[in-house]
Amino acid sequence: MSALKNSDVTERFSSSALDYFTSSISDEIRYVSQQKSIGRGVVGFYCEFTPRDLILAAGAIPICLCGTSINTISHAETILPSNLCPLIKSSFGYALTGGCPLLNDADLLVAETTCDGKKKMYEILSKKKNMHVLELTQKVNEQRAFDLWLAEIQELKEVLEKTFDVEITDQKLRDAIRAMNEERSLILAIQQLGQYKPSIVTGLEVAKTRYRVAGFDSHLEQMKSFLTMGQQRLESGYEAAPKHAPRVLLTGCPTGHGTEKIIEIIEECGGVVIVQEACSGIKGVFENVSEEGDPLTAIARKHFNIPCSCMTPNTGRERLLQQLARDYKADAVVDLVWQACHTYNVESAIIGEFVRAELGLSYLKVETDYSNSDREQLKVRVQTLLELIE
Repeated sequence: MSALKNSDVTERFSSSALDYFTSSISDEIRYVSQQKSIGRGVVGFYCEFTPRDLILAAGAIPICLCGTSINTISHAETILPSNLCPLIKSSFGYALTGGCPLLNDADLLVAETTCDGKKKMYEILSKKKNMHVLELTQKVNEQRAFDLWLAEIQELKEVLEKTFDVEITDQKLRDAIRAMNEERSLILAIQQLGQYKPSIVTGLEVAKTRYRVAGFDSHLEQMKSFLTMGQQRLESGYEAAPKHAPRVLLTGCPTGHGTEKIIEIIEECGGVVIVQEACSGIKGVFENVSEEGDPLTAIARKHFNIPCSCMTPNTGRERLLQQLARDYKADAVVDLVWQACHTYNVESAIIGEFVRAELGLSYLKVETDYSNSDREQLKVRVQTLLELIE
């Protein structure tokens, strides 16, 4: 398709959903403030291991509070060490500055013990906010570990009931599971748009659809609109990237609004990010909660299966990468590691070997932070990877 025709199609199919998600934070703030004013509870968390289903069953609003702004990091460094993960520092900086209305509105924070940096940061943050520590048992293949995790989920249920003076019944849990399964399925469907070759969406477009507040009907409608746009593009023959563009599977640490640097660089250099394996992409939604059996056990099982680098051994990540590489026709894997994220950094040795030896794909590990100081250097490395593929 010629550049002119491609431009015409882009204009014709420019979706309000793209604009919506780019600035959805303002809608989320208004929504949460309005809901809180009529007595609804607000629960903040920092990791996919916290079940949004359980929070919804308590009648509260689940909000992911992971920091993705470089602007709050300098404030955090007045207390936290500078050689700490930028996600942790950015998240903590919001608490110091009071600059996040969603955090300010939270009645309860759930603190997941996924890494040592977060765990110790939570101790400081607990002096400012009401907090419940959710202990993650990490021996993913052992029944005893799951039993302990189920007990942690049961305790979180009890904390939510006490905090908001509600009873979380099995029916409420089942209703919340169905609602979150619908939401997860929409997120997954957007991620799966990257399977088309040539690409009908860019990795940056898909990344921009991330949001913070779960169970918000406006998000669901806009995701459906985004999927409609994808279908229109497919039917029109639209190409978001040239047919020969190297197809990159992005793994490793999560990205968010303002931290899509590596995605931007890959696509500026002529590649296309077809899917993110990270928890900001497909990792948290590739499996739904079972709607059969005991609902609390089903919630615990789904979240225990998330293949995060904090789990040991994390063979689930290898299985997921293998499936994604096949389904999305990947040419290369880029492994994003935020500086001082030790679990992902160490695990990159395992993943790099797996990608090269088992998947037969090119592999590049990128260790960086939220700043743009290394952007040109990263461009050179990414460009070299893409040229080798071509």
